[in-house]
Amino acid sequence: MKNRNTKFKLLLSLVLVVGTLFTSCDPKDINESYEPGENNEIGLDLGQNVQHDFMGRIVDESNAPLENVMVSIGSKMESTDANGMFIISNANVKKRQAFIVAEKPGYLKGMQSIVPTQGTNTVRLMLIPQNIVATISSGGDSEVNLPNGTAVKFDGAFKEVNGNAYSGNVDVIMYHLDPSNPDIDAIMPGNLQAENASGEERILESYGMLNVELRGASGQELNIADGHVAEIEMPVDPAQSGNAPATIPLWHFDEENGYWIEDGEATLIGGKYVGEVSHFSWWNCDAQFPTVTLCLNVVDAANIPLSNVKVEMFRSGATYPRTGVSNGIGEICGLIPANETLTLKIFDQCGIEVYTTTIGPFSTNTNYGDLVLPTVSAAVITGNLVDCSNANVTNGYAAVTYGNQYATVDVTNGSFSLSVIQCASLADFTLEGADFDTFQTTTALPFTFNNTNVGNIIACSAVTEFISVRVDNNPTDYFLASISASGNQSSPGISVSSQTNLNYFYVGLGSTTPGNYSLDQFGFEASNIDLDYSIPTNLQLNLSNYGSAGNYIDATINGTYTDTSGNVRNLSVTIHVIRDM
Repeated sequence: MKNRNTKFKLLLSLVLVVGTLFTSCDPKDINESYEPGENNEIGLDLGQNVQHDFMGRIVDESNAPLENVMVSIGSKMESTDANGMFIISNANVKKRQAFIVAEKPGYLKGMQSIVPTQGTNTVRLMLIPQNIVATISSGGDSEVNLPNGTAVKFDGAFKEVNGNAYSGNVDVIMYHLDPSNPDIDAIMPGNLQAENASGEERILESYGMLNVELRGASGQELNIADGHVAEIEMPVDPAQSGNAPATIPLWHFDEENGYWIEDGEATLIGGKYVGEVSHFSWWNCDAQFPTVTLCLNVVDAANIPLSNVKVEMFRSGATYPRTGVSNGIGEICGLIPANETLTLKIFDQCGIEVYTTTIGPFSTNTNYGDLVLPTVSAAVITGNLVDCSNANVTNGYAAVTYGNQYATVDVTNGSFSLSVIQCASLADFTLEGADFDTFQTTTALPFTFNNTNVGNIIACSAVTEFISVRVDNNPTDYFLASISASGNQSSPGISVSSQTNLNYFYVGLGSTTPGNYSLDQFGFEASNIDLDYSIPTNLQLNLSNYGSAGNYIDATINGTYTDTSGNVRNLSVTIHVIRDM
């Protein structure tokens, strides 16, 4: 092969699309200048060192959680739990970039960059299996192909990490990431932030990415020998063929700094981009464009922040939008094309579009403020998480599985609150609390949106069933033993009770159908309640699950009542018990 001229060319006529995931950042910082030299001495200015908190989930290609993934942010490291979750607090990162690295044997390294927020930053990474697609020999030309037409041509010259020449068999690990992949933002390294050949910060729009890793006969890492190149071929997605330019810059991913570097160019030949590279890492065929920072807050009609809401944003003519998810306070920030009118779409947790609008153009960094969804009302899920000793969990999270989303929020001294858009077609959700210090969980608990105050739940794997009762802000009473739960034999109904030396609890319901019931439809007694039954209440029992014998009965009781002294009290009860018969 002949070395091609790698002089970079400006693509003045290229139709660009939004090429970066909207990531969360602090809107207070968007107009802030950064002191030169606060970042690395050479490269993009990422700002001064700051500390932030992070929580995230690592999954495989089937969206199954990956346990024991080692996640590093700055100098801190943590492994994922059985849910694929990690929590890292007070990590040292840059003000304009946090670089997250996830590693597990048998998988390609996951690498994601985000703009950190002042609150807890949530991230999601998808790891790809480290599959060997071919074994070649050094010393001669060879070609490795993927089924979709991706190809790499080698001239047979390889080196080890120490620079010594390598001779022998070479295992080739190869993965092509198509722009149409719906999980591209969770798979690709970085966040499409880049430094071009002139040292300018840019945002990229990808026409395809390729990762190649080489291993020697003993499993050692290899690369292309100095002074040699390999030729790569990546097919252009048919949906992008109308916009694909004749030549396009090549970019490699900088694993030290967490962004892309312009490094050569590729030529469109027969529906593929073809170029030469002098080393292997992730490579990307991308258009580039200048950017501004936009921040906005997604809120419902009552001005309640909407967390974990999927947002798509793209410019006119875009083939694929970039997607993002609002953080715990409904905030989304990120880099967008300057001076462009953008289409913004918002989806509920079942993937149904609930709002669309146009915004922009923006010529400078902008804090847009509240983006109000006039037809949407938030469903706010609240509760409290305790450990096996009934102490509030201080390092943990609550995870809601609803529709096609797995949404998480960290706990603050046990309490948690998560707002979602309820799907019209789906009234149920499951919630799991986890104590990250002990790796104990509640297991998945079913609930409905008839009442989103889930009460007090226990992250203790040794606890298979429980009843929790809380009046006002008083300490919670827990019933963990001597629990009886059964269906009535003579007529449909449920009876749940527990009796200890100090406390008692009883509820009876003349139905087994999930739904909401008022106090005149169920019987209820409990120690320390002191309920005045002569005064009407707004207490409601929500039965979310009635399992067969040996499975769970799940219900909550919430609302206010008047005690025998005339005081109005708040009540929160959670029932998660095994049906005896």
